[in-house]
Amino acid sequence: MTSMRSGRLWALIAVFAAIALVAGVFIGTHLTRRPATGSSSPTASLTAEFAQLEPGLHATVGIALSGVGPGQEPISLGQWQSGPAWSTIKVPLIIAALREQVPPQITEAMTAAITQSDNAAAETIWESLGTPAEAANKVEAVLRQTGDPTIVQSQRVRPEFSASGQTDWPLTDQVRFTSVALCDKENDPVFDLMGRVEPDQRWGLGTIGGSRFKGGWGPAPTGGYLVRQIGVLTTPSGTVAVALAALPFSGKFEDGTAALTTMANWLQQRLRALPAGDCPVHQR
Repeated sequence: MTSMRSGRLWALIAVFAAIALVAGVFIGTHLTRRPATGSSSPTASLTAEFAQLEPGLHATVGIALSGVGPGQEPISLGQWQSGPAWSTIKVPLIIAALREQVPPQITEAMTAAITQSDNAAAETIWESLGTPAEAANKVEAVLRQTGDPTIVQSQRVRPEFSASGQTDWPLTDQVRFTSVALCDKENDPVFDLMGRVEPDQRWGLGTIGGSRFKGGWGPAPTGGYLVRQIGVLTTPSGTVAVALAALPFSGKFEDGTAALTTMANWLQQRLRALPAGDCPVHQR
């Protein structure tokens, strides 16, 4: 009897040992596949690498990035966050004007406003949208459809410049707008124009092949230039919306464009690490 019990005991021990061995192998495999707790996220890496780039730019700069498509949360890099839109506001302005056309068609003025940043053409388009308040509301409606809460300036707060160009437009809201606007087929003609910007304005994002972008620039009341761009880039994993800004320490326009070109080169070297996305199929 004792011998039988002893045999059963040893059999049970053997079974539990086998179970423990299998469990140990499973657990060990699971743990080896777990990412290291100290690994950095792509956002953290971009932030750290951009912090190394900033001192050499000799400007207060900022970048916002977002994968295209709805519901994307922008990534923000650098110190500069918001200021006058200048001619980057021409993108939603032309979209608003295009929607007024029956049937929708791109006019010579629209082409000039985007590809040449023609201020007179843009002002004609603005006036065609009604009173200053009505025009601002129509441009705001374009922004609201993308989730951008920006309030468009309707009055000439600086008489020598357009009202809409003085709209305070944060970088993060710019990419919110661009990332969703790109996915609306009605906006395709405007984004096509952004791929045809004149050579003398192809600094910054314009140095990257296949980019679609619009620049904006102008002096502060004290004289120093702010230089900005919005656009979209194609990456191996999708499309990314980008907004750049530089306020050069020298105050010179050419130093601002040089800073944006350096920033664009930095982005181009990291295309695989950028937060790319795709438009929903039903929107394309």
